[in-house]
Amino acid sequence: MAEPSDVQQPLKEDIRADVVVIGGGFTGLNAALALREAGVDVVLLEMDFCGKGASGRNAGHLTPTIGKDVPTLVQYFGKARAADYVRFGDHAVRHTEQVFARYGVDCDYNPVGNIIAGVHPRHYEPLRRSADLAASIGAEVQFLDQDEMRARKLPPVFRVGLLERGGGHLHPGKYVLALRRAAIAAGVRIFENTPVTRIEDAASPVRVVTSCGSVRADKLIVATNAYTPSTLGRLKSRVFPLRVTLFQTAPLTEAQLRAIGWSGREGVYTAHESLESYRLSADGRLIGGSKYVQYGYNGALANGDRPALFATYVDLLKARFPQVPDLMIERFWGGWIGMTLDFLPFSYGNARGDVFYGLGYNGHGVAQATLNGSMLADQVLGRRNEYVELLKRRVIPLPPEPLRWLAVQGLKWHFERPDRAVDADLRLGRV
Repeated sequence: MAEPSDVQQPLKEDIRADVVVIGGGFTGLNAALALREAGVDVVLLEMDFCGKGASGRNAGHLTPTIGKDVPTLVQYFGKARAADYVRFGDHAVRHTEQVFARYGVDCDYNPVGNIIAGVHPRHYEPLRRSADLAASIGAEVQFLDQDEMRARKLPPVFRVGLLERGGGHLHPGKYVLALRRAAIAAGVRIFENTPVTRIEDAASPVRVVTSCGSVRADKLIVATNAYTPSTLGRLKSRVFPLRVTLFQTAPLTEAQLRAIGWSGREGVYTAHESLESYRLSADGRLIGGSKYVQYGYNGALANGDRPALFATYVDLLKARFPQVPDLMIERFWGGWIGMTLDFLPFSYGNARGDVFYGLGYNGHGVAQATLNGSMLADQVLGRRNEYVELLKRRVIPLPPEPLRWLAVQGLKWHFERPDRAVDADLRLGRV
């Protein structure tokens, strides 16, 4: 995502506002816009330029996925509450589509749904059971058997699937920059290249200090997601950052597109425990990645410059799309997603009601962060929001380091182990 031509000036003085928002991604910008519509004076502080974080460089899938998966939601929370979470996910997609319409967002949105694709026989029955269970509690999903997948002309590596009818995929950079333009036009006072150095919230009003200025405000919204533990030193027991790598190919030729098929251009992410994501962009590139993630000790933002890892993605692309062996990766990029132990996001305020947090989207932030922006605005304005109530729950805190590092590595090993067995079978042609 390119830097905008009108980067806003950094904060260089001490100012006052009704609400100060830290973070210029999907959450912060949507919260600021909702508050401006209610006549609130809003200052937004962004350490780079709005959208440079995960909001501007994610995989671009707008999906209702919530939690690890529906069977896990039912196991942990029961059918009734799991159904509420499913409704939250569906509503997040519809709300995001309404945001597109409200602000005239042109982000190459293609509302074709997304498919959780099984690439190995051991994925078939779990996907079918998950589809049946999800449909029974109200999810807008459909199981696609092998004949239905072939009728859709999906690449043959995607054998069966669970179709999420709502949503699709988009250009995330275009979306977040459209929000930025709308926020500036609405009168949000945005200060870019303004990292926060200290938050003074022991008493009201809250004071947010930067390197060259400060903001006093009645309310504070922290919308920094995966950056929260590392840049603000907060919520280390609730959220941890994982580095995700993505790639895009050169534009596919007509011959390559014919070889791949995929005429419906549905978004796809695989049924691996550590999923792979794929989509065809509006300009005919194959965009994919995820799968291999890195955790930085003590919540540090893990380094993304990993040539050996990039080579692994080159091999992965050849293995998944052998019908186009000349497919070339043009560039890699990545960012950090905010993970929680229960795979659910947070949206809540402190006991005094003047500091609010919205974060923890577990890789599904296009929809969830967009909705959470309006949820945070409702909390600031004292409005009841049923989804804020839904996300209230007891959580197991992450342990301190070095136990946190060991716990995250243990979780990675747990999820990656069955994937390695699946990938070994695919590589050796045993399926």
